[in-house]
Amino acid sequence: MKIKPSFWTVLLILQGLSTVRTSQAQTVDTHDIQRIIQTLTDDSMRGRAALTPDIEKAADFIAQEFQKAGLEPYAEKNYRQSFHVTKVSSEEQRIEVNGAALPPEEFLIISSQPTLSWDKQAGITSLEIKAGEDFSARFRDIVRNDTSNRVVWVDPSFESMMDRFKKIFARENVVTKQETATYGPSKVFILKRKAAHDFRIEARTKHEDFPLFNVAAVIPGKSRADEFVVFSAHYDHIGILDPVNQDSIANGADDDASGTTAMIALAKHFKKLGNNERTLIFVAFTAEEIGMFGSKYFSNRIDPDKVVAMINIEMIGKDSKFGPNSLYVTGYHHSDLAQLMQSNVKGTAFTFHPDPYPQQNLFYRSDNAVLAALGVPAHTFSTSQIDKDEFYHTVKDELSTLDINNIKSSIEAIAQGVTGIVNGTQTPSRVEKLKD
Repeated sequence: MKIKPSFWTVLLILQGLSTVRTSQAQTVDTHDIQRIIQTLTDDSMRGRAALTPDIEKAADFIAQEFQKAGLEPYAEKNYRQSFHVTKVSSEEQRIEVNGAALPPEEFLIISSQPTLSWDKQAGITSLEIKAGEDFSARFRDIVRNDTSNRVVWVDPSFESMMDRFKKIFARENVVTKQETATYGPSKVFILKRKAAHDFRIEARTKHEDFPLFNVAAVIPGKSRADEFVVFSAHYDHIGILDPVNQDSIANGADDDASGTTAMIALAKHFKKLGNNERTLIFVAFTAEEIGMFGSKYFSNRIDPDKVVAMINIEMIGKDSKFGPNSLYVTGYHHSDLAQLMQSNVKGTAFTFHPDPYPQQNLFYRSDNAVLAALGVPAHTFSTSQIDKDEFYHTVKDELSTLDINNIKSSIEAIAQGVTGIVNGTQTPSRVEKLKD
């Protein structure tokens, strides 16, 4: 028999629903999101480029947000995790073959040694990349795996490939600073137009050390303090570019002020809740744009066996390919993290999807990569339609192009999705470790 509810029963139900909705809405303060991302994308930040003084202003702002929220520093008292890199710049490159100087487009020198002075009598062993071989595979194998100095003679049929790789290996290179003055092997690739009876190679490089710093905070866990859940995003961008309509600042609103804003908002949310059984680490990575140096430094200094999950947030300022209220997850099927999070947002309109761009290999191309390779369920969460984004790495990546509501819904979905992982009732499966 259907009983008609009383007026007071209906009122209590409505009040309960109102309470739930209010509680969910309070996960994120829209005005706070707007304030944080507006600050990070302001022209005064000058594009937040690593290796420039501009990055410090952004780092200080993020540290202040952590401090005001009451989070503890993760590494240093000022919330920084500091290290150094070395920028190696080519100052001179000259090659003569059989007494004739070669044009720059016919050779590629990969070297971090301060000076290079080789000739045929120097005892440098030569290799060849012959016509019909897989140039890319041979090139990568020589650069990555050959531990000796080499002169590599390249068949002229690969002239266009040489030109492409010269653009990849620019005249500037950034490497992790060495504690001692040791330099890796040098490789010199030369188009072999004719038999080389004699050659001379001269090169000089300039070395400049730069300080870099992640910004990281922690909320200690209660019953499972030695189990870590990491929330991350990179706060650097690409700085100043050639002007377009008198605008030269690449503000990096979507890439990745949106992710950094989400990471800060999640830190504030979980600090207010104060019910995390596992230790939560919040980190803004530096130098993602020039080689993921910040995440590499962080990831190589934490015990991966203690990291239960890593939620890396990258470009969430616009609708994903799957529409509003959705995020895609790189490496979706490598662990069950996304499936667990989906179960925790059941009853909402939000959905987590596999990465729709598998050909891009995004799972190992973002700041989650090192920990994922070490077996951690470390995934990047994004909405970026990378095949259609005309503003990526341009001065047009402005705050005005973003949807704040998309950022808000993504933050709320992540916050609700990781509930069981934060409180210790859920543990995602591990990623299969990459073999050496």
